[in-house]
Amino acid sequence: METSEVVDGNWKVEAVELEQLVAVDGKVDWKGRRALKNKHGGMIAAIPMLVTLGFENLATFSLAVNGVPYFNGEMHYDLADAANMLTTYLGVSYILALLVAVVADTWLGRYKSVLISGSLDFLGLALITVQAHYSSLKPPPCNVFDPRFHCEKLKRGQEAFLYIGLYLLAFGSAGVKASLPSHGADQFDETDPKESRLMSTFFNTLLLAVCLGGAVSLTFIVWIQIHKGWDWGFGIGTIAMLLGIIIFAVALPLYRIHPAKGTSALLEIVQVYVAAIRNRRLTLPEDPAELYEIEQDKEAALETEFLPHRDIYRFLDKAAIQTKPNDQSEKPQAQSPWKLCRVTQVENAKILLSMVPIFCCTIIMTLCLAQLQTFSIQQGYTMDTRFINNFHIPPASLPIIPVTFLIIIVPIYDRIFVPLLRRFTGIPTGVTHLQRIGVGLVLSCISMAAASIMEVKRKQVARDHNMLDAIPVLQPLPISTFWLSFQYFIFGIADMFTYVGLLQFFYSEAPKGLKSTSTCFLWTSMALGYFLSTIVVKCVNGATKHHTNSRGWLAGNNINRNHLNLFYLFLSVVSFINFIIYLFVSKMYKYRPQQPIVPDDNAKSKE
Repeated sequence: METSEVVDGNWKVEAVELEQLVAVDGKVDWKGRRALKNKHGGMIAAIPMLVTLGFENLATFSLAVNGVPYFNGEMHYDLADAANMLTTYLGVSYILALLVAVVADTWLGRYKSVLISGSLDFLGLALITVQAHYSSLKPPPCNVFDPRFHCEKLKRGQEAFLYIGLYLLAFGSAGVKASLPSHGADQFDETDPKESRLMSTFFNTLLLAVCLGGAVSLTFIVWIQIHKGWDWGFGIGTIAMLLGIIIFAVALPLYRIHPAKGTSALLEIVQVYVAAIRNRRLTLPEDPAELYEIEQDKEAALETEFLPHRDIYRFLDKAAIQTKPNDQSEKPQAQSPWKLCRVTQVENAKILLSMVPIFCCTIIMTLCLAQLQTFSIQQGYTMDTRFINNFHIPPASLPIIPVTFLIIIVPIYDRIFVPLLRRFTGIPTGVTHLQRIGVGLVLSCISMAAASIMEVKRKQVARDHNMLDAIPVLQPLPISTFWLSFQYFIFGIADMFTYVGLLQFFYSEAPKGLKSTSTCFLWTSMALGYFLSTIVVKCVNGATKHHTNSRGWLAGNNINRNHLNLFYLFLSVVSFINFIIYLFVSKMYKYRPQQPIVPDDNAKSKE
């Protein structure tokens, strides 16, 4: 490391140069000054975010796995309606993540977005807790599984209160999921080999934090909800969310903050498509160098990303065709951005377009996950939940099995398997992100096949003991609920591979200005999976209502009389077909150029 000469008897120049050497490009501290590597960011700054995400998952995960019993048993929705209500809520929560990410990248910044979203998360949980506590805000207690009772439905005002609390929670949870992983990744410099490896560790630890929060939610919170009351369970989650917000906020001086740019990178992508359509009749030049790009002077190189032209999706190149203006004095820069775009802008659009097939192939996995959070929980309520002697494990707590395994395996995977694989592959993350995603997709297919087999066994027990009309919980079938752990265990491993792989893939491949938005592709994929689940359940019931005695594979409140095993088998076949498509898509994927073009004159000036 070279130092400066003494100027006017002091070391001011040396101090300035030293600060520039350790400053993180494009990041600032909480006072707006340039962030320094030895003072801001790193794993120390990431830990409060991991704790916050763990508390957020602790507060909200119990609703995701135990929501159907709450909507069905407490709010008196029919089983299919309760399942669809939960998947719709989850779908809205994940799809809103994309909107919040755009706002975060463009106007608010990621830190403020997490803070505001966490506050909405807290408010939504507080409203749900209030409704669960006061009898005037919910229907009178009634056993919805006993056909002798005609349970009262929610009144309009009560239902409105439920939806306000539920979707405030959805909006808040969406914002945390949208901004916190990207804000955490901002604490590491991708161009620094050491910090690049730490970023991989951060994403793996992110899953560990989610699992730890989920483990507490699946055991302690679910037990409280069932044995002490829903209001107590939701109330503890509300307090946990408040603690998470406080911990995240007080760590502000440690963070590297990515400032909001005031312009939307997504808008620039839209401009490329509009310009390409408007210029569709123009002829592409044989030499790509004739396409429009701003001058790569020294200042632009420091602040602006430059990507080389790639010979894919050439139809988008038409957005960068320079046409001769009527006024010869008019420069290309003066033309409308909806008519002329720079090459780097076009290449960013190509990158996002390349990621779309990968994105689409992951939707089916969430469709499978939705069934484990809805119908599999209802399966558990019909089975023997005894664990040891008189100790009963709530069916909603069954996902604790894969979660516990993940808590153990994630550190082993990160500390042992990744370094070992790195030696053979030379890849910092051990295997490519696309390979990791593919493993998860295979496991989700196997999970649905196991679920189908387990459901055949469960129904056979009900049939052999003449208990097809047994009332769940009150008349449990003589088969342990732990038989369901196989499908949860397999899908839990699929989680570790696919969802973490997707987060890393989208973040590493996305353009600079779309880092928050890119990680939301995962949440958007999950949202579409939940929405698709709602649609598929309705379509399957509609298509099979004239071919089954139960008026549909999934119709009614009696899960013993429907055909859930056929539905699981159908999902397994669909998942296998989806995996075959993914293999083809992943082989065709073209990775984005990781290094921007460095202008020659800039390089010379550095010399």
